[in-house]
Amino acid sequence: MTKTMQAALITHYKQAMPEIQNVPLPTVRPNDVLVRIVAASINPIDLKTKDGKLRLLLKYQMPLILGSDFSGIVTKVGTNVTRFKVGDAVFGRPQKDRIGTFADFLAIDQHDIALKPSRLTFEEAAALPLVSLTSYQALHDLMHLTPGQKVLIQAGAGGVGTVAIQIAKAFGAEVATTTSSQNIAFVKSLGADHVIDYHRVPFQNVLSDYDGVFDTLGGTSLANAFQIVKPGGTIVSVSGIPDEQFSDAYNVPFWKKTAFRLANHRISKLARKTGVTYRFLFMHPSGSELEKIGELVENDKLRPIVDRVLPFAQLPEAFAYSQAGHAKGKIILKLVDNPNSLLQV
Repeated sequence: MTKTMQAALITHYKQAMPEIQNVPLPTVRPNDVLVRIVAASINPIDLKTKDGKLRLLLKYQMPLILGSDFSGIVTKVGTNVTRFKVGDAVFGRPQKDRIGTFADFLAIDQHDIALKPSRLTFEEAAALPLVSLTSYQALHDLMHLTPGQKVLIQAGAGGVGTVAIQIAKAFGAEVATTTSSQNIAFVKSLGADHVIDYHRVPFQNVLSDYDGVFDTLGGTSLANAFQIVKPGGTIVSVSGIPDEQFSDAYNVPFWKKTAFRLANHRISKLARKTGVTYRFLFMHPSGSELEKIGELVENDKLRPIVDRVLPFAQLPEAFAYSQAGHAKGKIILKLVDNPNSLLQV
């Protein structure tokens, strides 16, 4: 096997675009598998990482290979690996200190991946890990959504929203979402029961007595969410400010914890006043939860939404399209044209 690979990396924050270069293959640890990446998706966290907007939460050494989720084929297994074998088709999301899916190969812990759902193409499977784990952990792990409960999912046509609507419906919830007028029929096709055109009507003017809100926007949208959730309900945000539970879980230094607490003062006050629980979500990789997500796919309760697939060489175009904010679903980078040839290892 070659000792180098192509990878899209940055050498400094706020770099205009990642550059595709030749770099050494990653080191395979005892619990790792080495995956030949077939497809990877672009996520907002990749843009934020490139621009240095997560430096308060994550410290990275340069040069840094970007990319947060993928699908691919196992080409090598570490000495302690028991869950996978060479030739397995898998999908996953690496740990935050081991990102780098915009590359030919990735070394990843066996517990952070799952077998690719058989009914999905590699491109479709690459669209799922980050957004599906984010949605599952928000709705299941933190909100504890149960059948019959009412939940608002912000930005229903976005990468996270398209998946969160479907997962909430799979849990038996009544789902409301916000979107623009041109996407109303689309989000209804995903299962949304109530759709609010955010250009015309503030959601807090028409919704009330909700059990939960999954906030993907932050800012005033997060603050306004407290107006529609009933006491005892939960608001989970991926765009707000980290809460105390996050700070404790990630061993955040005292000065950062204090900064988060001060910045969160308004949200904490709203939570106390309304009797609503606020939780900040920083999604964590989980192969076992990806297996459950795979079951939803195989049972026809979840389908990935792919906006477009571009070859790896067109990464700058893919990033520019993502930055424009007009994608409906996920943007996929294709790294292997004929994955079937790799499955015959």
